[in-house]
Amino acid sequence: MYEQGYGPGHGQAYGPGYGQARSASGAYLAALEGRLTADGCTTRWEDWGGTTVLVGRRSDFRMKWMATTLHLFTVAAAVPAVTVGTIADFTDTVMRYAKDNKGGLPGGLQTGVAAFPVLVGESVEPGAVHFAESRQRVRFACMARPVVVDSTHQYVGTYRGKPALGRVYASHLIEKGTRYFYGA
Repeated sequence: MYEQGYGPGHGQAYGPGYGQARSASGAYLAALEGRLTADGCTTRWEDWGGTTVLVGRRSDFRMKWMATTLHLFTVAAAVPAVTVGTIADFTDTVMRYAKDNKGGLPGGLQTGVAAFPVLVGESVEPGAVHFAESRQRVRFACMARPVVVDSTHQYVGTYRGKPALGRVYASHLIEKGTRYFYGA
């Protein structure tokens, strides 16, 4: 499973069954769209400067989150190669997009924003997997858990821990990440 030097971190294989007629990356995105929709997310495809991205969105309110609403964005794209630079830049872009498009109260006022920036590629740099698995990225009232999918080796890497900042949402994000990216 770790042919390219991926460590036994938090990632795991996502298994076969994502279609044979299209590229492995395209098949993964199609399956992801289905899982997002099945979980109640609204989905749409957008053009981001010549790159087609899948955008999924849902909002959840929980009293146990100190009576806040969490706006969860999943933004996924297929790219030829996933590097540390591409996933870092994509994560920053997705965080800005999520904050700008969440609506409602300003971030931090009974509302939070979380994002899963997802890059799917047939060539994935081991450093990009480490970037995704190592930690959650946090900015004021916005957190992101980058996801790197190696469609050739059917491997998904993302952070699945419970950090100090945003800990109240951690179980929710772990559950959604498992459902969306591993098909569980």
